[in-house]
Formats: sequence, C-alpha cells, structure tokens
Amino acid sequence: MIASLTMYERPETTAALDALWQAIRAELNDSEAPETLTRGKDLWEVWTSPHLLLGQTCGMPFRTRLYDQVTLVTTLDHGIAEAPPGHYNSVIVTHRDKGTPSLSQLAGARFAYNEALSQSGWAAPMHHMRDLGILPGELIATGAHVASARSVAEGRADFAALDAMSWALMQEYDDFAGDLVVIDRTRATPGLPLITARHRDPAPLRAALYRAVDQLADDHRKTLHLRGVCDIPAAEYLAVSTPLGPVLTEQTIRQSAAR
Repeated sequence: MIASLTMYERPETTAALDALWQAIRAELNDSEAPETLTRGKDLWEVWTSPHLLLGQTCGMPFRTRLYDQVTLVTTLDHGIAEAPPGHYNSVIVTHRDKGTPSLSQLAGARFAYNEALSQSGWAAPMHHMRDLGILPGELIATGAHVASARSVAEGRADFAALDAMSWALMQEYDDFAGDLVVIDRTRATPGLPLITARHRDPAPLRAALYRAVDQLADDHRKTLHLRGVCDIPAAEYLAVSTPLGPVLTEQTIRQSAAR
C-alpha cells in the first residue's frame, strides 16, 4: 500500500507530516497500512496506483485527469485568509522594490508559474487576469512554488502566483520571502483533495482523518497550519473552470502584441 502527503512537504514540515500519518494509521487500525509515507516517487505514478491508500493531489489534476481514476476522501482545512474552510487561494507577489502596483500595472510583465497543471500557480491566476482583461508577458515555468517565488525575488520574473499555504510556509522559513510583497489574491477554490484508489471505500479513511487531525499534537498542527478537515463534494472540484494552457496562452499573447 502507498500513503503520500507530499504537497506541502519541506524539511521543516517532514516531522509533522510523519506524525500526522502515524495518527491516521493508528486510527485506521489496518494491518496493510504502510508504516511510513512514500517519498521520492513520481506523483502521477502515486496518484494512479491501484495500491494507493491515501494521497494528496491538486484540484486541477483531480478535475482534468484523475476524477474518474481515484476516489475523493476529504480535504484538510488550513485556515487560509479570505477563503471558506477547506478552500484556498493564490497570492500574487512581486518584488518589494516595485512598491505595491496593482496587478493591472503588471500586464505584459514576466510571469513565473510552477507548472501548467497547477490550480494555484496557473489556473487561478490566469482566470484572475482574464477577469481584469489583462495578459502577462513572458511565461516562465519554474517547477515549484518556491522556485517561482525565488525567481521574482532574484529579478528573473516580475510576478508570480503562489499557493497561499506554500506562501505562509515561505514566510516562516525562507529569507527571500522578505523581498516579496503580496499585491492581490485570487478567488478561493476547493483545497488540495485527499484521494484513494478508485476501488477503495473512502469512509474509513475519512473517519480516521477527522480523528487523527483532532488528536494531533498542537505543535504539529501549528507547523502544518491545520485547522481541521472539511468534506467538499467532488462536484465542487469539477465545477472549477480550466483556462488555456501555457502554449495556447503564449499564442494569445503574441497575437495581442501584434495588433
């Protein structure tokens, strides 16, 4: 069996995530539950494995590719500002030296994003910019929220959209976060879904998660910014719209510039 909780993992959160898994495992009382979390494997391989007991994905991969291959279990609530329980948003950051421009003032500027299948790094900010009637300029794929933030801090990009929870962790642990300023937030969407293999009954996992989070030591809850667990229907994830990908967006940008 596979258990994976890697979406907000970094060295400072590893011990708390291990403690959370041990609490979940104890509540499951399942002899087949793995003793430790799986780390270092390809995420798509983990998410689509028939041996997946518990995993965490992102809303965009769930609604675009995984929803009919896995079963939704529940969602962790991290108490994100300006978002309902179990939901999150993206913060849009620029370098502090730029002051606090409006997002519209960054139209045509270099935009760093983690990857094209990220709800918080790509989908949410693209919809937000569309609603404002603006487009970015050069698109810079970085591979991770931390890398997007660092690219802005180091002047290789002008702005980036970061998962609000990832941003909170950066503010706690990364010195370069002090060089950045939040200039906007996207609308809230359902948070990172916890999933299990398609054939598996989610009810025991859901119950174990509620009890485990409730009983987790305060220091681990604080490290993970855990407020609780929130059941969000799969239909709410599927209702979130998906924007054009980077390739088609770049074509749109070029066409707009040529007019």
